[in-house]
Parts: sequence; C-alpha cells; structure tokens
Amino acid sequence: GGLDYSFSQQLNVGAGVTQNPGTRSLRGTFPFWHRVDTRLIADEYHRPSYTTGLYVYGNLESNLQYKVVLGNNLSQLGVNAVQLDAEFNTFSASLNWSPQGEYGARGGWGDFEEHEELVTNFGLGLTHSREDRQSQPGESTIENSQIRLSDGTRLFEDDAFGTGGRVNKATYKMLSLDAGVKRHGFDVSGAYYVRVVDDFETEGFIPVDSLHDWGWQVQVSKMVVPKKLQVYLGYSKIFGEYGNPHDQVAGINWYPFEERLLRLNTELMYLKNSPVGYPSVPMLVGGNGTVFMTSLEMVF
Repeated sequence: GGLDYSFSQQLNVGAGVTQNPGTRSLRGTFPFWHRVDTRLIADEYHRPSYTTGLYVYGNLESNLQYKVVLGNNLSQLGVNAVQLDAEFNTFSASLNWSPQGEYGARGGWGDFEEHEELVTNFGLGLTHSREDRQSQPGESTIENSQIRLSDGTRLFEDDAFGTGGRVNKATYKMLSLDAGVKRHGFDVSGAYYVRVVDDFETEGFIPVDSLHDWGWQVQVSKMVVPKKLQVYLGYSKIFGEYGNPHDQVAGINWYPFEERLLRLNTELMYLKNSPVGYPSVPMLVGGNGTVFMTSLEMVF
C-alpha cells in the first residue's frame, strides 16, 4: 500500500510500496502488455523490481512524465523486514515522453485503439542500488528479481564464481532506453539495456572486480481483426560475460467481447540458456527449448 498527495498535475508525492521505474515494464504499463504478466528475458534480467520508500511523480509540459523513487531495496517482494537495513540506498528515476499527447492505455504495448495518426513514445530509466546478500528475495519468490550473472547464477550465492569466494555487497547500476510507434493497429517497439555491477565487498577470492552486461529487445504486433484478434512477435538478447542468452516469442491475443482486459492469450516461446526464472513466469533458470502456453486474463 501507499499514501499519495497531489499538489498539482506536475507534482505528486507519496510513500509506500512502488515500482523502481527502471524499465518501461515498470512505468505503470501493466497489464497492457502483449504477453500475460511475462517479460522478454532481456527486460527480466536487467530490470529492478518493487521497493518501499518515498517517490515523486508528475506530468510536465510537452507531454513529458517523470518519476523519482528513493527506496530501501532493489527488489523487496519476498524479503522479510528483518532482512533489510535501515537505509534508503536505492535510487530509481524515469522520463517518459509521448509527443502526440497519448500512446494508448497506460502507454502499454499493442495498438488496440487503432490510432488513425502516427503516435510515438520514448523512455529513459536509471537505477542505482547498494545491495547486500542478506536482503535478497528467495529463489521461489513471486516477482523474484535478483542480480545474476548472464548464465543465471545468483551473484550473492556461495561460490558463485567457482573460486570458493563470496560476494557480500555490490553496487547495481542500470540504464534503459526505449522507443515505440503505433498506427492503424501496428505497434513496433524496442529497448536497450546496460548494467554494471561493481564495488564488491567479498570474502575469499573473486576473479572479477565488476560485471558489464547489455541487451536489447524488439516487439512487433498487429490487430488483425480490430478489437478482436492480435498477433505479435518478440525477440531479445543479452550480451554478458558468462554467456549470451536469447529468447523469441510468437503469440495471439483473442478479445471475445472486444474488451482489452478480457482476453485469451496463446504463445509459443523459444529459450536459449535463460538466465532468469521464478514461479510466476513460464521459464526456468538455464532453460533451453520451446515453451507453449495458454492463459485467460480477466481484470476487474
């Protein structure tokens, strides 16, 4: 929960649980996604998650939105209060610009609205967090977002680098850039991510002083039958020091009553060395091969 107070359209302040707005999927776009509560692995791997703290947000001139968060953890869901320190050591901020004034419901993916004129959206996300091994969520936690190597190994696990050493603290820094365009039922969007993890506090020998990873993704969709049937494709790839995993998806959304948030989703996904995975997503850490899934989404 949270408590917000609005001074004006340009200035709103709040305290409570909120997203670290480091990527587009954490800028209030949910549930207006192509997929049902599932990200491509490049987003999932690089992104922050939810935190508790103080935040400021608003709408500025020229259709520019901003949000700034000062929180207590990069990923708090599934972390007990006793695991957290008493410091606000996570900073996350975003800018989102929709030059034409709107980009569909919550600025999400897919042109369900069938825009007659071209509309565009551009986003920037920045996140910085000092993390320690004690305050990490469990592997089986819903919305688990942990700092991992690109082969899926958790940074803070014992002997993560195979040298007997252990990382106790590290600093996570991440930048994301995204852009999209919609018109006549088409949606084309892409994103770029770069992440640096450094300033290690260790026990024993660790063979690296920092980790540098980057990745990108692209998604394309088309409303084949307006308000009724959508098809989409997605691809993402990660370039890391411990492997270069990727994934690709092809899916269909059927809206039987022409309601955006009542849909049947069917998707075919191929994974290559997935570095991410937890109970609420259809992939496992290290997963290779094809996944077929069908979901019914209803939002009231």
